[in-house]
Amino acid sequence: MNPAVLLPIVLVFVGGTLIALQAPTNSILAKSGGSPILAALISFAVGTVALFLVWLASGNRPRAEAFADLPPYVWLGGLYGAFFVAVAAFAAPRIGLASLITIGIGGQIVMAMALDHFGALGLPRDAVTLPKLLGVALVLAGVVLVRRG
Repeated sequence: MNPAVLLPIVLVFVGGTLIALQAPTNSILAKSGGSPILAALISFAVGTVALFLVWLASGNRPRAEAFADLPPYVWLGGLYGAFFVAVAAFAAPRIGLASLITIGIGGQIVMAMALDHFGALGLPRDAVTLPKLLGVALVLAGVVLVRRG
């Protein structure tokens, strides 16, 4: 396999394993602090500090003008993650981690297919096809099986 493709695949896989760890960790924070919102805030604060340090080490220093003409919706990306992290801290102890992750993946795939199909948010257009719909159906069937299992 092409190393240029292998590295992102491995990084995404590792990132996925860490997402599975994040929900129960934040659930523990939520239980101790009495709030999944507080747990998400702590999680994002720690993540922000880590990202800030990595960014400082990278040497990348864009000028403020680089951001001047961006559409307003690009500033909302953090809200999506904050919503999911808070919901995960709330839902994991109630529905179980496997259900949380599979339901979340189901939602991600449905949204990804729509974004790809329309070429939204600067993505290349990638039309929905019957094999892709069958793949989504299998993933959603997996969600049902995990929930009932």
